[in-house]
Amino acid sequence: MADHQRIHPIEPTPDLESQQKPTAPLVPRGSSRSENGHPTEPQPPFQRTIPIQYSKPPKKKNWCGRCLCCTLCVLLTLVIIIGVLAAVVYFGFDPKLPKYSVDGMSITQFNLANDNSLSAQFSVNITARNPNTKIGISYEGGSKLTVIYMGTVLCEGSWPKFYQGHRNTTVLNVPLTGQTQDAAGLLNSLQAQQQTGTIPLVLRAKVPVRIKLGKLKLPKWKPLVRCRVNVNTLAANNVIRISDSSCSFRFKF
Repeated sequence: MADHQRIHPIEPTPDLESQQKPTAPLVPRGSSRSENGHPTEPQPPFQRTIPIQYSKPPKKKNWCGRCLCCTLCVLLTLVIIIGVLAAVVYFGFDPKLPKYSVDGMSITQFNLANDNSLSAQFSVNITARNPNTKIGISYEGGSKLTVIYMGTVLCEGSWPKFYQGHRNTTVLNVPLTGQTQDAAGLLNSLQAQQQTGTIPLVLRAKVPVRIKLGKLKLPKWKPLVRCRVNVNTLAANNVIRISDSSCSFRFKF
């Protein structure tokens, strides 16, 4: 009988890879591979950033702007009120300006003294017309009427104080007196102007008045009446002829 063949167990050969000592990992911990197999740099964990908001400084109060706005509002309100009142007066009372004319003039004194002062006494006839049907005119005290030649005041007087009713015409006779110093040159100018037959004079009246609307009296106003008058002479005790006369009227607030 053949010798029994001895079977020896074959010990497993260790794997070559297992025999090699482990080396450092190809990919560090916390890193990842790219699609090409190459490791990428480690990425920090995602954190949401919050924008920093700075608080705005408190706004300064613009007092000048507020005062200007309030002033404009007050002015606008006054303009509206005045406009409404003007509309009520215009449509309710149909106001018309008074009319004036210089109808006559006489001179009782107009001579040069030894000290070259010129003394003058005039008397002027003025016609005042109130064409309004619902408005009266009250002429107050403190008026002043002057006669002027080439900027020089020859004489002065006062407008009489009276009330003029609706559609009233009043003829006034106003005396005026005056004295002008160093008037020798002025008298020579008047005599030369008299040779032409026309001496230009200006009559100016400042008269405080109060307008009466029905039973309501408005505050005192001071209108200015200005008349341009051309006369033929300024010799005393002569008949003075007025060749031309025109008057204008305007309110002075």
